[in-house]
Amino acid sequence: MAAVKQQAALKGAWKLSSGTAQFTNLPEGATAIAMMEDGYFTVAYFNKADKKFLGSFGGTLSLSDGKLEQTLEYNTLDPSTVGSTETFTYTLQNNQLQLSSAGQNNKLQQTWTRTEDKASASPLEGTWRITGRAGEDGTMSTMQRGPRKTLKILSANRFQWIAFNTATKEFFGTGGGTYTATNGKYTENIEFFSRDSSRVGASLSFNFKVQDGKWQHSGKSSTGKDINEVWEREQ
Repeated sequence: MAAVKQQAALKGAWKLSSGTAQFTNLPEGATAIAMMEDGYFTVAYFNKADKKFLGSFGGTLSLSDGKLEQTLEYNTLDPSTVGSTETFTYTLQNNQLQLSSAGQNNKLQQTWTRTEDKASASPLEGTWRITGRAGEDGTMSTMQRGPRKTLKILSANRFQWIAFNTATKEFFGTGGGTYTATNGKYTENIEFFSRDSSRVGASLSFNFKVQDGKWQHSGKSSTGKDINEVWEREQ
């Protein structure tokens, strides 16, 4: 029960406000955003002004007695670390999250600041995995669970999707930014996109509804293709 309360306290989106990045030195003007939802986490490094995606890593997350444990499922900055686990000590006070870790190569100390009102809510907040997609003929195909995953992690107003394979340590793409989800309309405002930087700054709107634990998502992609997808919570 204590671990559940700790996860609830840390859920949401955070911005790195001081300290070095975990796997890279951030260039001037770069941003690091972390999200923690439903036992998953993701960290993205990007420069919105220059439309540059710099890297991302993430995986599963557990909390216990002031310890935060990360197990990596993907890492664009160092794929060899996929499957490894690192443990941090942490403290949380006044929307400031302090992380400290004595790794093999250096001692890491970071301060993260919450980016949104903890009391705010979204019907889509959490970690989702794509489980169905319609083809060109409109037929919905079920996607079998396995090491190849496409996840979308959403806080109250931020999102990041990631496609990767935990078995091969392959990374296929990611994108993220801010979003709104009201009155059946889901709108993404793209701040970084690993595949095509020209998409940064675009806003895409979709129809959505959550029914029987499934998020039904339809509209047009950034390239104008029809999208009709089903997502389910990963945990």
